[in-house]
Amino acid sequence: MSANAPSSQQIEARLHLARPGFTLDVDLRLPGRGVTALFGPSGCGKTTCLRAIAGLERAQPGHVQVNGETWQDDAQHIWRATHERALGYVFQEASLFDHLTVQGNIGYGQKRTPPARRQVALKQAVDLLGIGHLMDRKPQALSGGERQRVAIARALATSPRLLLMDEPLAALDAPRKAEVLPYLDTLQCTLDIPVLYVSHAIDEVARLAAHMVLLEDGRVRAHGPTSELLVRLDLPLAHGDAAATVIDGHVTQHDDHDLVTTVTFAGGQLLLVSPGEHAVGAPIRLRIQARDVSIALTPPAGTSILNILPATVAHVAHDSPGQLMVALDAGPTRLLARVTERSAQALGLVAGKPVYAQIKGVAIVN
Repeated sequence: MSANAPSSQQIEARLHLARPGFTLDVDLRLPGRGVTALFGPSGCGKTTCLRAIAGLERAQPGHVQVNGETWQDDAQHIWRATHERALGYVFQEASLFDHLTVQGNIGYGQKRTPPARRQVALKQAVDLLGIGHLMDRKPQALSGGERQRVAIARALATSPRLLLMDEPLAALDAPRKAEVLPYLDTLQCTLDIPVLYVSHAIDEVARLAAHMVLLEDGRVRAHGPTSELLVRLDLPLAHGDAAATVIDGHVTQHDDHDLVTTVTFAGGQLLLVSPGEHAVGAPIRLRIQARDVSIALTPPAGTSILNILPATVAHVAHDSPGQLMVALDAGPTRLLARVTERSAQALGLVAGKPVYAQIKGVAIVN
């Protein structure tokens, strides 16, 4: 989002909160719609930032404004307590009321919202999270993934102007996480409610968030579109075994015979094996691991690799002992390739050199 966007369409958070041995000091102007991820290592201030925005901890001084509605402004002596802020909060643990059924838990969230402000119907929240068949159960009879879906539905039933999610999948195992993620995809596509999503899992961020804030020691190291931050070689996100590029494109063709789907994006086209669950014309987000990209000086022939893109070396940086991270520009799209120092020397990889990126693997993230 442009720094000049009107305040009514953004989330502003200027927060200073001091604790023994730690200080949160951030000045954020974030998109007023979509998912923004707060990302960084444990102890960097992600949860503290979320709690301060919610009013669970008081930043001093502090200023919090959500799409034109001021929740805190110490300069004007404005302070709204947490229950006066139109927010939904989903914690790492579902924290449901054990004595209430699923219907009772979700209904509790709706009851605390004045009728005039109710914009998300209880049925809509239930349908979006796929929990209609669970309404008569108590929390003890639910799986971890089901409990978290109920917790999200309860938060949505408050018709929040802002949804805060504090590592909502961290307590789930891989199958339960895979169960919940598609529902989070649906929420952001269906409801016009901005989400601040705290996570230390880069795969979740790459899948869900269009915007990202990288926190380090209580301060903002960088913020901007997720696709841009992930490939900046001056940031830790673009290094190590998890380094990857996120690409937004759209489906332009699907071959039902060999199940190969063609995706067009700003840098060209990519082919991937897919059962065709994305219709032609549908938007699609892809993730390409840096370790799955190799580099050639001439167009490879006689290869099983489907995706070979002409590119230009943009930057070369040290990654780990004996390995380099190479930033490649395929048109306006930046890719990352993790190669050995020996290979980089043999190929003479320097900024401006034309090459071919051989992409061995492409994953659909939503």
